[in-house]
Formats: sequence, C-alpha cells, structure tokens
Amino acid sequence: MKSILMRVVAGMFCIVVAGTVWAADAAVDDKAMQEVNDVVKQLQARYEKTKDLQADFTQQTRIEGFERPVTSSGKVYIKKPGRLRWDYLDPATEQIYVNQDDVKVYVPEHKQVLVGKLTRMAASQAPLELLQGAAKLEESFTIAPATGKERGVGGLRLLSLTPKGQEGDQARPVQRIIVEVFPKTYFIRTVWLHEVNGNVATFEFSSLKPNTGLGNDVFEFKAPPDVEVVKAPVLN
Repeated sequence: MKSILMRVVAGMFCIVVAGTVWAADAAVDDKAMQEVNDVVKQLQARYEKTKDLQADFTQQTRIEGFERPVTSSGKVYIKKPGRLRWDYLDPATEQIYVNQDDVKVYVPEHKQVLVGKLTRMAASQAPLELLQGAAKLEESFTIAPATGKERGVGGLRLLSLTPKGQEGDQARPVQRIIVEVFPKTYFIRTVWLHEVNGNVATFEFSSLKPNTGLGNDVFEFKAPPDVEVVKAPVLN
C-alpha cells in the first residue's frame, strides 16, 4: 500500500493549517532560513484562506534501476477538513477518495474498489498528519532551505522537509520532501518525494481553482453494481 501513500501525499500538502512552528538546523545560513520562513508564512496565510481547491497535476516517477520515468496525469480535489479526491486520467483511469481516515481506491479496469483505513495502510504517519491538520509539523519534520536546486520559479526558496526519527528506520518510505510554491499566490506548485529506496516522484500542479464551493458529493464514491469490494491489507 506504499503506492497509495505516495500518490495522496502531494495533495495532503494543500491542507496545511496555521499555528505551525518551523524548525531548522542551526548550521543553516541565517539569511537563507529567513527566506524560508518568509515563504512558509505566506504559504500558511494562503492556505488558511483556502476552504477547497481543485487543480490539474502531472506526476513523473523515477524508479531506481529503470532508465525511463513513469508519467501520468489527472485532477485533484481537496476540501477542508480532510477530504481528498485524486483522479488519474492518463495513461490509465484510477480514483482515490480520502475522507479523514477512510480511503477508497477504485480501478475501473479491474472492476474493484479497495477500502481501508489510511492510518493502517501507510507505513509513514507524518504525511497523514498534514492531511488531518492536527499535529504540529515540527514534531514530524525538520524544515530547512533546499540544497542543490535552491530556488524555484520567481526566485523563491525551495523548502526541504525531512521526517524526524528517520535514522535507521527503513519502514519510513519518504526520506525527504522538497516543496516549490508559486510566486505571488504562494500556492504549492511542485512537490518532490524522495524515497529511501532511491525512487523520486515529482508532482506538478497547474490550473489551480481555490474556493469554488466544492460540494461533498464530489468526494463521495458511488460504486457501480458490478464492482467487487476488497479490504485493504494492513501494514504492521
């Protein structure tokens, strides 16, 4: 079920709540850290005002040992508190519905819907805390300026989030998360997920439409009569 976690984690970033204290390595340059804090402040202010959001996305996954990345695209719908719908449209159709801790994954080609509890299907709890908006991020992540490609569009600093307690814990799939925001609007533009196994998933968002009044019906899955319901396996 690790693939489900990787697919929904990007959408989870779009429900970040206020009141977060951001921590960083003391060795980080003060000026760079101030830039990061400024981006974080603007990002939080934007998402405090965002009750719902819909966007297009493209996903490119580079799998360790394979030369060519896997590319897909679709649409994502988000509504506070804790509702998410993630639609893959190309190259294959797949729908993921999240309501708080309940998750349903519908694959029309297989005529199956996988149902379960997200907290029991995911190896890492930190991204789930972003979705629920209940925990302070500094309890789960160390926040710092990204290294290497340090700036995104508009010259804004990229944010680097490293899950705490990562050392020696191979059960955590996400090693590092890099976040890029749009200038001026401060909505999230790109998320890079670096897994401990070397895989990197890149999600790029476009055509963002905030606060359009998305109804709950958008997030409710109605199974066709010929669909088999399958319980998701539980990770220990």
